[in-house]
Amino acid sequence: MELTYFSSAFCEPCMQTRAVLAEVERLVPQATVRELDVVRDVAEAEADGIRITPTVIIRDAAGIEVFRATGVPTLAQVLVAAAKAL
Repeated sequence: MELTYFSSAFCEPCMQTRAVLAEVERLVPQATVRELDVVRDVAEAEADGIRITPTVIIRDAAGIEVFRATGVPTLAQVLVAAAKAL
């Protein structure tokens, strides 16, 4: 299961989101977090329709999006979405 996390350099909520996702990685061994910067990774950000940072997208093993959150998600939200993706 992959959690894609779109961030930007001077985004305070992005730092909070990074901490939530680090805890998810610790609790869910199958979870892999991939962080993308909207400035450096413009093509991927546009392809995923990213308009706000932070944005977290969780996809299942087939690559189907099962969760999207803009702003800082709670640990509980991400864990529930991760369970759906497994």
